[in-house]
Amino acid sequence: MKKLITLFCISCLTFCFAQDLELESFASGFNRPVNIKHAGDDRLFVVEQDGIIKIVNSDGTVETTNFLDIDNIVGSIGNEQGLLGLAFHPDFATNGYFFVNYTNNSGDTVISRFSRIGVDPTIADPNSELIILTYSQPYTNHNGGELQFGPDGYLYISSGDGGSGGDPQNNSQNLNSLLGKLLRIDVNNSSASNPYAIPADNPFVGNASARDEIWAYGLRNPWKFSFDSANDDLWIADVGQNAREEINQIASTAAGLNYGWRCYEGNSSYNLSGCPSSSTMTFPVSEYSHSGGRCSITGGYVYRGSTYPNLVGSYLFGDVCSQEIGYLKFENGSWNSTFESFSGNWVAFGEDINGELYVSNLSGSIFKISDALLSIDENTQNTISIYPNPANTVLNIDFLGTAITNSTTINIFDIQGKLIKSILKDNIDTFTSINISDLKSGFYILKIKSEDGEKATQKFVIN
Repeated sequence: MKKLITLFCISCLTFCFAQDLELESFASGFNRPVNIKHAGDDRLFVVEQDGIIKIVNSDGTVETTNFLDIDNIVGSIGNEQGLLGLAFHPDFATNGYFFVNYTNNSGDTVISRFSRIGVDPTIADPNSELIILTYSQPYTNHNGGELQFGPDGYLYISSGDGGSGGDPQNNSQNLNSLLGKLLRIDVNNSSASNPYAIPADNPFVGNASARDEIWAYGLRNPWKFSFDSANDDLWIADVGQNAREEINQIASTAAGLNYGWRCYEGNSSYNLSGCPSSSTMTFPVSEYSHSGGRCSITGGYVYRGSTYPNLVGSYLFGDVCSQEIGYLKFENGSWNSTFESFSGNWVAFGEDINGELYVSNLSGSIFKISDALLSIDENTQNTISIYPNPANTVLNIDFLGTAITNSTTINIFDIQGKLIKSILKDNIDTFTSINISDLKSGFYILKIKSEDGEKATQKFVIN
C-alpha cells in the first residue's frame, strides 16, 4: 500500500502533474475484477468475471483461499458475460446469505443465493445455491449485472436491454420484459418453492400488462448503480449506444420511472418510433459525449467517507475506454463534472464499511481513491523547500535549483478544501515569502500551479 508522508517530517515540495484525485495501489493479482463489495466488516470481496470471489483484508492482502468458486456454472464467452454482481444480505453476519448475478453456460441471466460454510466468514459453500430468478438473454452483450440491497431491505437488480445494438426488440420500453429494467424483489424469506416475493408497493403490481418485478424501465445497459449511504438516493450510470453516456440520480422512493431508452440516448432523441411523450420520461442529471475516446461509463458511488472532506458529496464514476475517472458534484445550482486521466480500464467501484472508495482495473488491480489535495507522495524530485513548518506569521518558499521562472499561482486551502488565500506571482524569484499572519492556527494545504500546468502540493501547520 502507498504510504503517506508524516506531516512534521515534510520540508519540501514535489513538482509533478498532480490532479485533484489520486489512486493508491491497494491489492493486485486478480483476473478481470468486475465487482467490489463489503459484507458489513472491514474486508472487501472482489468478484472475478470467470466465476470466483476473493477476499481482500483491510491491509490489502488477499486471502489465498477463494471465498467462492462457481466457474463451472458461469458462462463467460462474451466480453460482457460472466459473474457480474454480488450483494450481501443486510443480515449476512447472522444468516450467512449473499446473492450473485451471473450468466450461465446457456448465456442466460441467473440471480442466485449462496451461503457461507457454517459461521466461517472466509469460505462459502458452492453447493448451497438457491436459484432466485432467471431470464433469457437474446444476445451476449448488455447484461447489466449489478445487485444492491436498497435502504428498504429489498434486492435491486439491473438488467440490460438484451444486447445487439439499438434495442432491436424494444425490450427497454416493453413492460412485459425484464430486460432494460431495474428490478426490485423481496428475498428475505426465500425457499425452493417460493424463491422471492413481490413488494406490495412495486409500481406495476396488479397491472396485467407489466411484470410485477419492475421498479424502473427504459434503461440500455445499467452496468452499475448504487445508493447514497447518506440520503438513500439512487444513482444509475447507463451505458450509451454510440454518442452519449448518462448518469441518473433520483430519490430511492421514486417508482415506475421511464429513463427513456431506446427513444432517447441521454438527452438526445435516438429512435422515437412508438415512443410516449418525453414529458413522461426521466432524463439524466448529467451526460457526456463520446469525444476524447470516451465510450462506456462505469458507475460508482457518492463519497461519504471521513478521510477526504473535499470529496464528500461527489459522485465518482469512470470510463472504460478513455481511462478516465470523473466526479460529479452539485455546485451553485447545477451538476458539474470533472474528468481526470489515469492508466486503466475502470470497470468497477467499491465502497468499504467506512465509506472510502475503491476502483478496479480490468487488468487485475484494485486502487483506493484519495484526494490529491490531502495526499502527498513520499518521492521527491525537483524539490522546493518550504520553511518553517510549523510556521507562525510567514511561510517561505525556496525555488533555488529549479527551472521555475514563469507566472505561478500559490493557493492555500484549509483542511475542508476551502480556498483561504490565493497569490499570483508574475515572475518567480528563487525565494518567495507569504504573509500568513491573518490565518488562524491549524492545518493547511499549499498548492502551487505554474502557467505551464505543473502543480505541487504540500501540507503545513500554523502555530
